[in-house]
Amino acid sequence: MDGIMNKIRNLDAYPKINEDFYSRTLSGGVITVVSSVVMFLLFFSELRLYLHAATETKLVVDTSRGETLRINFDVTFPALACSIVSVDAMDISGEQHLDVKHDIIKKRLDAHGNVIEARPDGIGAPKIEKPLQRHGGRLEHNETYCGSCYGAEAADDDCCNSCEDVREAYRKKGWALSNPDLIDQCKREGFLQKIKDEEGEGCNIYGFLEVNKVAGNFHFAPGKSFQQSNVHVHDLLAFQKESFNLSHKINRLAFGDYFPGVVNPLDSVHWTQEQPSGMYQYFLKVVPTVYTDVSGHTIQSNQFSVTEHFKGAEVGRLQSLPGVFFFYDLSPIKVTFTEQHVSFLHFLTNVCAIVGGVFTVSGILDSFIYHGQKAIKKKMEIGKFS
Repeated sequence: MDGIMNKIRNLDAYPKINEDFYSRTLSGGVITVVSSVVMFLLFFSELRLYLHAATETKLVVDTSRGETLRINFDVTFPALACSIVSVDAMDISGEQHLDVKHDIIKKRLDAHGNVIEARPDGIGAPKIEKPLQRHGGRLEHNETYCGSCYGAEAADDDCCNSCEDVREAYRKKGWALSNPDLIDQCKREGFLQKIKDEEGEGCNIYGFLEVNKVAGNFHFAPGKSFQQSNVHVHDLLAFQKESFNLSHKINRLAFGDYFPGVVNPLDSVHWTQEQPSGMYQYFLKVVPTVYTDVSGHTIQSNQFSVTEHFKGAEVGRLQSLPGVFFFYDLSPIKVTFTEQHVSFLHFLTNVCAIVGGVFTVSGILDSFIYHGQKAIKKKMEIGKFS
């Protein structure tokens, strides 16, 4: 047994020196203190990295199919009434969402930006309900009222019981409503009077759009939109105004859900209109993004870059449609962010490297200083140091 113990003792890589042979110096003490502080700081830094998750970023080709794109927006128009502004969305596949009203809320604002009221999109008096019963093409006294669509009926039994119904029927036909006072429903509801009453008001419009995941655009513009000879136009004659102030502030614009670290470059962007009319254009490059946290929860979202452009009215030529337009295109590259903790073995390895590295470097430095001092002292003793 003693032989085995002696063999193991001979394997000791750390031979011990008797304390009587130790020589402690001031420089060694200073180096020990400094190296201990450095060692503690490096250890604390490594511990913080271990406790906090690190994010790994990768770029991959986006192979998803059949998905939709959710656009969240919150835009304020300080000088454009809610009854005037409308929202449209269309894409290169040919799908169009004209005069979108669902999932959109409008807040009327006074001249100081205070909220007057919040309401879903749309103006006019409450709609008079159907059904209608006809007898020989005439209405009897006990029958429900059915307003005329003024030639825009899609079928014989169609009714337009409000000004909004007439405007919608005209939109589907691709007609412009030039004078609302000639429409009984609009005159009864005081359409033009409502427009005048809201003169000088602003509008905060927010909500979301669900569109196809292809290139397209959505825009905020005055008037009801319709197609005329395959051209997208807005009916501006009904408001009887020569120009529209489209100064606006984009409070928030995001494609998809929020995830940690996302930066939306158009948030809090403000434009003040200096010309009588014009088209504000934002060209967006949308990059699909997948974020996975440490618990494995995945968020499907998007980031985007933007280029801005303003197109003013051209005198003597066909004017640009006044509005705020967002043209977006999809990138074929997807960015993935994955949060993950450093493994404990990796942390332990780094700690050992810190302790060993600092100890070794400080030992080399101490040896250099000690032997340097001895050499200088020896030369001074023999009178050769100058």
